Amino acid sequence: MQQWTEAFEDFAKKLMEESEVPGAVIAVARDGEWIYQKSFGVRDQEQQLPLSMDTVFGIASVTKSFTCAAIMQLQEAGKLSVTDPVVRYLPEFRFLDDEMTNAITIEHFMAHTPGMPPLPYLDGAMKRSLEQDPAILGTEAEEELKTVPYLDTYEEVLDAIGKWEGTALGAPGTAFSYNNDGYGLLGAIIERVSNMSYEQYLTEHILDPLGMTRTVFAVEDLADSEDVTTLYTRKKIDGNEQVIAAPLWHDAPAMRACGFLKSTARDLMAYLEMFRTGGEAPAGVLSRASIQQMTAPHARCDGYRSYAYGLMISPAFPGGALIEHGGSLKGISSHVFVQPQTGLSGVVLCNVDGVPVRDLVLGVLNTISNRPADALIYPIEKMELPGERLGEYVGLYKSQEWMKAEIVSRENELYLEEDGKSYPLIPVGADSFVFRRGRSASWIDFFRSDEGIVERMSYSLRQLTKVG
Repeated sequence: MQQWTEAFEDFAKKLMEESEVPGAVIAVARDGEWIYQKSFGVRDQEQQLPLSMDTVFGIASVTKSFTCAAIMQLQEAGKLSVTDPVVRYLPEFRFLDDEMTNAITIEHFMAHTPGMPPLPYLDGAMKRSLEQDPAILGTEAEEELKTVPYLDTYEEVLDAIGKWEGTALGAPGTAFSYNNDGYGLLGAIIERVSNMSYEQYLTEHILDPLGMTRTVFAVEDLADSEDVTTLYTRKKIDGNEQVIAAPLWHDAPAMRACGFLKSTARDLMAYLEMFRTGGEAPAGVLSRASIQQMTAPHARCDGYRSYAYGLMISPAFPGGALIEHGGSLKGISSHVFVQPQTGLSGVVLCNVDGVPVRDLVLGVLNTISNRPADALIYPIEKMELPGERLGEYVGLYKSQEWMKAEIVSRENELYLEEDGKSYPLIPVGADSFVFRRGRSASWIDFFRSDEGIVERMSYSLRQLTKVG
């Protein structure tokens, strides 16, 4: 066994114990050759069934890069350009006013920069499967769901976005905020341009050519559906959070393009080769130029990372730029990464939500480079912030995706409070702060109105609006 694996596994086992992970698989390769593969726990606790590199897990938002790869293929075929306005392919698309609507391009959806704040429509697209899920009974989510319409078709999603009344985050291309709705509509564009269903296009043009035989949208479509994980989630029972089996897969037929693929460690490792080799292997799926365009920074996410197309890029990562993306839905915590300069690529898949899977990725990259598993990747250089300025940031911040966080001031320090937990904020720039959650550092930016008043903050890749 290689030297780094012992340190990594000690770290991984501890993190998984803390996060009560029923089962996980991790695979790492260098220059396309696997150097590590390991399963932790089980795919089914009740039956104590084992995991393998071919066990099917949900991958949630890791699906986004597949959607973008399909768009890039259609661009290569001359059927569209990422700089085309969305209305060219979806003439019924409307957001706020004509000027805003006509300015939004396909690329703005791919880079999460259409100027749309987080909207609640993914829940509307998932509503039928959510309503059938016993795991949400008696939870806050059950109540929130009652306020959202059923959105079963692309037309209904388009209609809901068209009727939304609110304020844009900025002109298209100027403000980054993670946006599932735009990604759902990329699926509609792929259908209109290719004359195939989104699922069929992806299967025939990306999954099949890459040999990803165990990557599907519905587990019923698997030739062998035996080796599939059971899903687990966290639920408060008698005031205590417990991990429970919640086997029903959530689905959103009108928004599958934003996060509903299921896959395996082996299939995903084959897919990542396309990005590690810059399109050279496997040949014929995407050109080198398309891979370059897809992995170039298009929008700043925070002080460490930028968003490309369906992928995130950390340009200053030790050892060379890191390309990555994570995913989270009920029963799913996933993360994939590629570092072309070191030849490293890897996959982490867990069968429960709420796992800090990116910490596991950083644990791999740290231990492989002889750093402590939980070493901070970037030093935190604290700036002095005058006490009288603290009040400018204080308040409750919310998004329509049900996310909320509060900034409070105590003894000349700011804290972020969420779900009963409190995190001290460290000022690192003008209107920028970091805080330690678990083993890594999270970044927050605050945004001001033209009058200089703080009105939004970026948190968990979304822009939340100050409500009080």
